[in-house]
Amino acid sequence: MGEKVIKVDNVSVRFNLKRQGKFSIKNYFKDLKNRELMFQEFWALQNINLEVEKGDRLAILGLNGAGKSTLLKVIAGVMKPSKGTVETKGRVVPLLELSTGFDKSYTGRENIFLRGATLGFSTNYMEEKFDEIVDFAEVRKFLNVPVSNYSSGMRARLGFSISTMVNPDILILDEVLSVGDAKFRKKSFKKMMSLIEDRNTTVLFVSHSIKQVKELCNKAILLENGKLIMEGDVNDVAKVYNESINK
Repeated sequence: MGEKVIKVDNVSVRFNLKRQGKFSIKNYFKDLKNRELMFQEFWALQNINLEVEKGDRLAILGLNGAGKSTLLKVIAGVMKPSKGTVETKGRVVPLLELSTGFDKSYTGRENIFLRGATLGFSTNYMEEKFDEIVDFAEVRKFLNVPVSNYSSGMRARLGFSISTMVNPDILILDEVLSVGDAKFRKKSFKKMMSLIEDRNTTVLFVSHSIKQVKELCNKAILLENGKLIMEGDVNDVAKVYNESINK
């Protein structure tokens, strides 16, 4: 048995689907009278239990709305569970929405250091990595341009480059290997594989590409309506997932 680096214990996440209109006393009492207030709840995740060992590459499969992105956000620490707990060991770097998370009024250069600081790295460290980040993202000509003028693809490339140059212990990926053109997708996939092989990085991966999932991952789980219904070898779980989408 390897070292456990992620432990998800009985995690549930509840959202309130009540349409949030303009608040007024009249609407409040109307909703109260109709018993609609705070009762339209939706459980995005229900009683999820999961352990991930160091070096595992875990695919999270499921149809849209199954709870995949919610689970990643909870493990990444960007969302708190309504019930249960999550424990992680090491530096967790989430790549959830690559083209967001930048201050668009700042230049590409400024955002590199800003993102580095939010990940806990010193200015000196980011200066050491600077050229490598810029060259990988292919944005050198635009370093002094505000990120608001970048295309979503350029922002995604820069986000991926920063996050993978800072040597994560646990890397959380949500559809990020599908960004950019074919050339960049190939380059980013190669970078992912080198992280796994050189640093034994633990990876959580959401993708609609079963081909990518099988190339990158050794294990998988299958979510359905917020519940974990299967876990195991990636090929076994992918087979069941494929059967569910072809019904």
